[in-house]
Amino acid sequence: MFRRQILKGCSDKSQTAAKSQNLQIQFATLVDVQLRLPWSSKAPASNRVRVLDVNGRTFPIQIARHQWARRYVLRVTAEGALRLTVPRGASITAGVAFAEKESAWVAAEWARLQARAAWHEGATVWYRGARVTLTGEGADVRCGDQRITGAARRDWRTAIQRHWRAEAIGELPARCLVLARHHGLEPMSVRVRDQRSRWGACSGRGAITLNWRLVQMPPHVADYVMLHELAHLRQPNHSRRFWREVESLCPDWRAAERWLKAFGRDLL
Repeated sequence: MFRRQILKGCSDKSQTAAKSQNLQIQFATLVDVQLRLPWSSKAPASNRVRVLDVNGRTFPIQIARHQWARRYVLRVTAEGALRLTVPRGASITAGVAFAEKESAWVAAEWARLQARAAWHEGATVWYRGARVTLTGEGADVRCGDQRITGAARRDWRTAIQRHWRAEAIGELPARCLVLARHHGLEPMSVRVRDQRSRWGACSGRGAITLNWRLVQMPPHVADYVMLHELAHLRQPNHSRRFWREVESLCPDWRAAERWLKAFGRDLL
């Protein structure tokens, strides 16, 4: 509004040179104020401490604005906080109201995270696409048909995941290269990483990184993740052409996607 009004005044040929200059100064000042309004001298709204009480537990709400977000997104962190992504220009108050409406989901998600964090006697975890039971054997832990040594009972998760990550480093790059050669593709490199928000990635230079947790998936799902990243060598995007490329490399990719959507979050 300020810009339209000022530009209209500046465009009037009947204004004197002095008045025109004065209007330009006012325009610059108004624009500066307008841009700074969301970040005025008062404490930014996103920095205010907000909490959500669910079943007697208080969850601090961490507000994060994202310029590309198109909707409110709520996540429960392993530390017991809520991360609320707010689209640029959207109301934080409305976002907090959205979080309040999701109280039942927050309670269920927190319970799931707590259960996932505790790897104890009798717990079940994903390995090679199956749910396997953990049992202690002295200083070792048996995970399905695997016996992992040196696993202190109070920290089974760390020992098991360290073992699986070593397996992934030894297996996944080689498997990815086999798939690449089969389809006439040549990535620059293939490495294994401990990624918490993606299963794999392909850089613009053709370097592929894979999440070590692929060893917890069914083999056909892990293959799909690798073929998905290899498809980016031909289509560095997620256009229709990309998905046609995925279809040609992995005809049953939809089944793999369904598994990831159903069980993928159990692995992270």
